[in-house]
Amino acid sequence: MILGTEMHSWATDLFPMNRSLTGDGVRNTLAYLQKILPEMEINSAPTGTKAFDWTIPSEWNLTEAWIADEDDVRIIDTADTNLHVVGYSEPVDTWMTVAELDRHLHSLVELPEAIPYVTSYYERRWGFCISHRQRERLLRDPDRRVHVVIDSTLDAGELIWGELVLPGSTDREVLLSTYVCHPSMANNELSGPCVQAAVARWLRDELPDRRLTYRILFTVETIGPLVYLSRHLDHLREKVIAGFVLTCLGDDRTYSWVASRKGNTLADRVARHILRQDQPDHTEYSFLERGSDERQYCSPGVNLPVCTLMRSKFGTYPEYHTSLDDLDLISPEGLAGGFQIVTECIRLLEAVGPYQVTTIGEPHLGARGLYPTLSTTETHRVVRTMMNLIAYSDGVNDLIAVADLLDLDARDLIGTVDELVDAGVLRRSSSPAADQ
Repeated sequence: MILGTEMHSWATDLFPMNRSLTGDGVRNTLAYLQKILPEMEINSAPTGTKAFDWTIPSEWNLTEAWIADEDDVRIIDTADTNLHVVGYSEPVDTWMTVAELDRHLHSLVELPEAIPYVTSYYERRWGFCISHRQRERLLRDPDRRVHVVIDSTLDAGELIWGELVLPGSTDREVLLSTYVCHPSMANNELSGPCVQAAVARWLRDELPDRRLTYRILFTVETIGPLVYLSRHLDHLREKVIAGFVLTCLGDDRTYSWVASRKGNTLADRVARHILRQDQPDHTEYSFLERGSDERQYCSPGVNLPVCTLMRSKFGTYPEYHTSLDDLDLISPEGLAGGFQIVTECIRLLEAVGPYQVTTIGEPHLGARGLYPTLSTTETHRVVRTMMNLIAYSDGVNDLIAVADLLDLDARDLIGTVDELVDAGVLRRSSSPAADQ
């Protein structure tokens, strides 16, 4: 649980930063993650840059936002939580009545103690988010005058993202992507970047002899992937064999995933197999229930083999997009579980194949020292599994397909595959099917 505790400490450090699509909150978050992953590059694109049908907006930065009464006592203050201000609020400094202010307030009747998360990225407005209880108290005196201040800037700036590429022995790529644009929410934001940072470090330090190349992105939701795709689409189409969006990976409640648009890519098959084996009570969502960056990576014209890995799915848990999604909602155990699922998917991807038998007809296992000299129930099972694996190693079936046929965990076949490859009985297929 040491790793889980470390990831939770990262989330604790990052929690107060006022992240949005652009601005110092994202800049500071990426600088923090770069200390964990010094090899990560920070890239940018300026305001006004076109990315397909979208345009990078102005850079937004917030100094402070508050509402005070006539005695200069602050009623609402982003010093308490940066969720109090609507994201991308334009600057304001004015006096008004509570009745006039109410048009700019957001609250949740169904969660009266929670502060909602609200943004207005692409239309100029301003607003505050408060609990419904506090809104009701304010409205008891609608004629009361209040001083409203949002000290913000909306200027030409940049959209920034972090990118780390860890080369493997082949140029076939796995894409890992998460987002860093939500302020002060733990599961639906910080769990993704923290787990992904830990996975990237594990790939770098614990899997140095990896076969695949890993392209790891820390960007902002929606516009971030679109900007990245607009610059790298041809390369990604050619090289990426599987990808995972990582989000909502820190709670203790469940496991889930959203399939790609095609639903049967290598990423889908790996996620489905690992979760069925390790978390049989997990929930599988179709692409019809999408909501994160799988929308961009799988869109028509892009069609990357990308699905989304989660614990509790975004939008399904009551604390989602509110102040209740705090550091108590995620745990070291929850984060460690999220890390485990992602790394198990990677372990299977590294070994999945497919493989091709090197002989015509059944290979002579005894001549290669692979056939047991003592016959027992256990050796019979081992030999039968080995022969079944060989029988279906036709350069098309990979380990998941064979494991499904045999009703086994594909990871339990990896040792046998390694033994057969070392003995010259199997080789990794050079067929294009190996990369699909």
